[in-house]
Amino acid sequence: MAEVTAAMVKELREMTGLGMMECKKALQETGGDIGKAEEFLRIRSGAKASKAAARVAAEGVVGMYVSPDAKLGALVEVNCETDFVARNQDFLAFANGLARIVAEDNPTDAENLAGRSIDGTTVEARRQALVQKIGENISIRRFSRLAATGKLASYLHGAKIGVLVDFEGPEETGKDLAMHIAFAKPKYMRKDEVPAEAAAKEREILSARAAESGKPPEIVAKMVEGGINKFLGEISLLGQPFVKDDKQTVEKMLASKKAKAHGYAFFVVGEGIEKKSMDFAAEVAGLAR
Repeated sequence: MAEVTAAMVKELREMTGLGMMECKKALQETGGDIGKAEEFLRIRSGAKASKAAARVAAEGVVGMYVSPDAKLGALVEVNCETDFVARNQDFLAFANGLARIVAEDNPTDAENLAGRSIDGTTVEARRQALVQKIGENISIRRFSRLAATGKLASYLHGAKIGVLVDFEGPEETGKDLAMHIAFAKPKYMRKDEVPAEAAAKEREILSARAAESGKPPEIVAKMVEGGINKFLGEISLLGQPFVKDDKQTVEKMLASKKAKAHGYAFFVVGEGIEKKSMDFAAEVAGLAR
C-alpha cells in the first residue's frame, strides 16, 4: 500500500471539503490513489465534485486589459513568491502591460510573448530586471485573449480573480455576468459542452450512491437523473443559479434582460498549483494512526 502523506490528505481535503480523518481513511482504503479516494468519499459521504479553482496556492496577480472600444481584451497570470510582492506597483504594472501586449499582438505562446517589446526592452529582459529589483522569482504562467462578437465586460477581484465576458445587452448586465463568473467559476458555457466522459463518470458515482439508499430501482433512476441535471447545471454558466437571484438561472436572467453571452475567460491566481504547508503536515502527522 502506498504511503498516505500529509500532502495527499491536504489535497483530498481541498478537493472534497471533508475532514482530515475522513480523507486520511479514504486514502488508506484506496491504497493512496487520490482519484479513487475522491470517488470513495463522494459515494460514502456525499462530497461534491472537486473544483480545481479551490486549490489556490501560488501568489501573484491577474493582469487585465480591455481595449477602449471593448472589442478586444486579455488576461495574464503572473506569479511571484509572496503576497507582499503581489501588491508591488511595479509588479502590477508589469502584469497589466503584458495583458495589453497579448491583446494587441496576439502572441502564440509564453516563449513568443517573452520576446515582445515592453517599456523599450523585451518582456524577458523586463521580467529579469524585476527579479533583480524585487528579489523574488517571477514567472509568466499563462494568458488568454478574447476578441468579442458583442462587447467585453470585465471584473477583477483583488487582482486575484480576473474575468472577461463577451456579451450583448445592457452594461449593467455584462458587469453582473462577469461578477457571477468570478463567484461561480463555470467550466463550460452550456450543458451540452460538458464532455461525455465527465457526465458518464458523474452518473457512475451518482448510481453507486443512489444504490446504497436501498430505494426501489425506479426511484434510484429518478435520483440519478436529477443528480446529473444538477451536476450539469452547476458546472455550465447558463445553467447555474444566478448569484444575485438564485431562483433563476443565468440563462433566464439573460433572457429577461434581452441579453446574450457569447463567451468568457477567467483566471484564478495559483489555480491548480500546490505549495508546501509544514504546519498542516505536522497537524496531520499528529493524528492517531
